[in-house]
Amino acid sequence: MATIEEMKAAHKIKNSWNYTWKALDKGYTDKILYINVGTSEIKEKPVPAEMKKKFIGGKGYGLRLLWDATTPTTQWDDPENEINISSGPIGGITQYSGTGKSIVVTISPQTNIPIDSNVGGFFGPFLKFSGFDAIEIQGKAEKDVILYIDGVTHKVEIYEAPIEPLDSHILAANLTEMFANDDKDKRNIGVISTGDAADHSLIGMLNFSFYDPRRKEVRLKQAGRGGIGTVLRNKKIKAVVVKIPGVKGNLNNVVDLAAIQERGKRFNREMRELDDSQAEMKSKGTVHLTNVMNDYDILPINNFKFGTSEDAHKIHSDIYKSFFTQGVPDGCWIGCNMSCTKGVDNYLLRSGPYGGSRVLVDGPEYESASSLGSIMGIFNPDFTIESNFYCDTYGICTISWGTIMGFLMECYENGILNEERTGGLKLNFGNADHAMDLLHLLAKGEGFGKIAGLGVRRLKDLFIENAWGDPQFINDIGMENKGLEYSQYVSKESLAQQGGYAMTNKGPQHDEAWLIFMDMVNNQIPTFENKAEALHYFPMFRTWFGLQGLCKLPWNDVEPESNGETDEPAKVPEHVDNYVTIYRAVTGDMSFDKHEMIRQSERVYNFQRIFNIRRGFGLRKHDAQPYRAAGPVTQEEYLSREERYDGQIKDILEIDPVGKSIEEKMEITRKYRLDQYEKLLDAVYSRRGWTKNGVPKMEHLKNLGMDLPELIDIIKDLQD
Repeated sequence: MATIEEMKAAHKIKNSWNYTWKALDKGYTDKILYINVGTSEIKEKPVPAEMKKKFIGGKGYGLRLLWDATTPTTQWDDPENEINISSGPIGGITQYSGTGKSIVVTISPQTNIPIDSNVGGFFGPFLKFSGFDAIEIQGKAEKDVILYIDGVTHKVEIYEAPIEPLDSHILAANLTEMFANDDKDKRNIGVISTGDAADHSLIGMLNFSFYDPRRKEVRLKQAGRGGIGTVLRNKKIKAVVVKIPGVKGNLNNVVDLAAIQERGKRFNREMRELDDSQAEMKSKGTVHLTNVMNDYDILPINNFKFGTSEDAHKIHSDIYKSFFTQGVPDGCWIGCNMSCTKGVDNYLLRSGPYGGSRVLVDGPEYESASSLGSIMGIFNPDFTIESNFYCDTYGICTISWGTIMGFLMECYENGILNEERTGGLKLNFGNADHAMDLLHLLAKGEGFGKIAGLGVRRLKDLFIENAWGDPQFINDIGMENKGLEYSQYVSKESLAQQGGYAMTNKGPQHDEAWLIFMDMVNNQIPTFENKAEALHYFPMFRTWFGLQGLCKLPWNDVEPESNGETDEPAKVPEHVDNYVTIYRAVTGDMSFDKHEMIRQSERVYNFQRIFNIRRGFGLRKHDAQPYRAAGPVTQEEYLSREERYDGQIKDILEIDPVGKSIEEKMEITRKYRLDQYEKLLDAVYSRRGWTKNGVPKMEHLKNLGMDLPELIDIIKDLQD
């Protein structure tokens, strides 16, 4: 491997551009950094006043810039497609937990509509501190390049970078060392990278680095969904690097720092006193959910066939805790007190190109523990930890990969795939060795790995075109919506969560609404009206985090002691008030309240819906879900919960199941559940101010102040 000096010597500067830096004002720079890697153009763009008012920051800025840069027919691999990254006005403050996020937006290779991904690490805040609210990357380079934003000398450069390795755990460390003056300066560097798999699949993801001064290691957080890493590599970008002089108390130049500090102290006390009894974030991170989900029949087993397993004790969160280094402030942003970014130190790899090496593994988090384990019928923490490492360094979305693997394994067990079609791989549930082999093949773009990297939607089409199996069965078990693979919760017994997945703008990711406990466990939203209200409020509330540069975890993973006594405990009212107070304190907008919070999100949410419509999607038919998300596809599934399903037929439908065949009972169940989902669509669309076809109504846009001519032009003929 080349040395750092050899890598630097091989760089060829394509363009260097100096800029005038000015301090932030109330959380904003009001500047956008535009880079075209095809033409090597670098320039500064002002943020229009209307864009700032209506799109706020983060995801909003990313979507607005992408709309303006593309046409309805722009493809993901066209030069005009962009990767846009922005934090938000609250992003980067260090006095309240969970403020280090950035949101990445592009046209997805998997869905052909805008994808947005919320990610931690240093890059988003550091980009702001270097002088820009967003970075807008366009074009396609001829040779591999690195983009460098120097917030110390206020210079932006594009380098040809021919010899740096792609894999993220090496590249991020190399670039951190390359651009840092000394070890202390490493904490002032943020790197975006991907890995070899992004060159060979549609599910490539981005790694955002952060430097861990206790471990003295560069660590990684992931913008995982929708193939954004694939877009980065299609543009021949190896990495984007930002450097700043350092982080100090009030770089956002907020209006009322004391108010933020007071709310931060409140939350820090809650974490200190309540985390051990509520969420165990400091000791387990999000993987504390693994056994909880199994207990409530929600943990995906064997491609979402089942929600619980007698083998789940092997992946209990206490076992993962034994792997995680304890007593370390595991935060991916400075000042965050959640300490949820757990790591497995000095882990010995057994397979692949780094076999025999000892590495730091970031995670696994809950989604990875399920994706790289139970969904494949594998209950082996070592398999999960090792495949987690390789997914990260190869640049593979763990959620998509796990759901792809669950689908492939069920297809293999049903004869749709065989060893001839897989290149000799036995992809039965539980086969950890061949699952790991396929992961390495994906990274190399070889054999069946290249096919697997197409994603569930294209795999379904391929299998059906080749007449390898029954089309309805293949579509029923292929867990994707809009082309994006499902994230890791079984939604069969929660109609609200079915909507929370399939009605999303970008595809089935739980960051819009996680309503399973409200719905199926606590029965807090029993009616269609209740469910529709929840599927209005929570997606809008959670969208707000993506406008501001915030992490969702501090909102409701640890709650105040008195939260259960409030009128709406699911909303965690005290924490909502924290965010209202912080937004006012950052921006000085004292008219802002919890209602305007939702309206801010509604503007961007409806804009994204119309963006989808502009691209030929965004209608009711695109919110359809695979039947596996709603009910039992196979007799095995039905029989595993026969008492439950028979009871529902008898008690809800008032049909006596006695004497009926399994096939008859399954058909009754299917018809009922599909009908329920259609009724849910009607209720949610009405609450959101949309037509029955899922199109925002013009009067609703006008009420929100989003009756922009370019939006009205898209929907004016779709109002019936």
